[in-house]
Amino acid sequence: MTTSDRYLAFANSALGSRLANALGLPRPVPLERMPDDGDDVAEARLVAPPLAVVGGAGDAPLLPGLARELHWLGIPSLAHAQRLDWIAYANKAGTMSGRFNANEGVRPKALLFDASGIADTAELESLFAFFHDTLATLDRCARVLVLGLPPSMTTTPQASIAQRALEGFVRSLAKELKRGATAQLLYVDPAARESLHSTLRFFLSPRAAYVSGQAITLQTPVFETPPMRDTRPLAGQVALVTGAARGIGESIATVLARDGAHVVCVDIPSAQDALTTVATRLDGSALTCDIASPEAAATLMAHLATHAPNGLDILVHNAGITRDKTIVRMSDAQWQSVLDINVGAPQRLNAALLDAGVLRANSRIVGVASISGIAGNRGQTNYAASKAAVIGMVEAWSPLLAGRHISINAVAPGFIETQMTAAVPFAIREAGRRMNSLGQGGQPVDVAEAIAWLAHPASGALTGQVVRVCGQSLLGA
Repeated sequence: MTTSDRYLAFANSALGSRLANALGLPRPVPLERMPDDGDDVAEARLVAPPLAVVGGAGDAPLLPGLARELHWLGIPSLAHAQRLDWIAYANKAGTMSGRFNANEGVRPKALLFDASGIADTAELESLFAFFHDTLATLDRCARVLVLGLPPSMTTTPQASIAQRALEGFVRSLAKELKRGATAQLLYVDPAARESLHSTLRFFLSPRAAYVSGQAITLQTPVFETPPMRDTRPLAGQVALVTGAARGIGESIATVLARDGAHVVCVDIPSAQDALTTVATRLDGSALTCDIASPEAAATLMAHLATHAPNGLDILVHNAGITRDKTIVRMSDAQWQSVLDINVGAPQRLNAALLDAGVLRANSRIVGVASISGIAGNRGQTNYAASKAAVIGMVEAWSPLLAGRHISINAVAPGFIETQMTAAVPFAIREAGRRMNSLGQGGQPVDVAEAIAWLAHPASGALTGQVVRVCGQSLLGA
């Protein structure tokens, strides 16, 4: 991991930790991330040995499938007293289990609660009881997952109200967690119960280090889930990443290549040397192209005809620019260039690649939005509008592409440690780092890991989603 966050390093030194504790200063925890060598065993297993505590309410219909997934991931479990039937589910799936006892000194790495059977707000009491008993026992950098039923899928107003309550609960719980732990809510459509694997694989691993407080909906898959692979899930697939020469784009290309994809790395002509270096390192291909130019689509398709004759499996719209000015001082050129590159070009490329059949069935499109597009930012009306439009692109296209068996999603990064943020004035930079539940900035790899999850061949139940990679920023919804 690379970081320029000197306070994070100091606060976790012997002297710094004593001073931080004495002065009541925040002490962010270094987050556990995937090893640089891409060890997939380390990815699947949280620590050695990992441990999950499982609970649930009502009929808890997701528990049998959850038992099978934990067995697949190699994660042993304990049952909370409210759901001792979990032991039978785990044993049937081939995994040993037992009963959780907070007094035995266990340090679970994950807490999982099936709330999808909660039928009214009175039954939320079981949610309280589970986390009241277990939360204080969590290990560092632990994971909390609450699984619910989309409110729109319930059969009574009471159940819809109770399921909607889960979102407020999980977002608040995520802000109470300590030592680098995170919490998410997964709304699971009954049609997606067999499509949990890639999402659990992501959220129960170091891949999801900087994602917290998110509500994700898994719906009827837009394409079939292929057989599971323990390693290199993107082997034999082709990904195209724009803005791949450096920063977040380089990290996206690196992670997709690590997972087995052949990566077509695209960037502007002035970045040719850096782009070639990245593509060579990843055994991919490099293409210099101004994606906002009228001939961009034709240039891309000509390159793909040679390097991806069977079409694309993954398209990542990462390229983007900023031209920050208050709107009174902003020129028309500054407005137009940001909107055209950040959202106009992705729309044109989508349309051209779809019309040509280059984006084939089972392909995945991922856009890179921003917290600025959700919360807004002074001096960034152009940039915020463009990134909100990326979110709009995902929402508008997802139902249209579902019929073609193509998913489209977006990530919305918060404060990420890059060359660009390193140039931000000190006070603003420090505020950006600390104003989230994890008390630190993210790394480019955090954005890349989230994109790799959305681009996973088994992520067909994910479409139309916007996932914030922001450490649960205090800005925005």
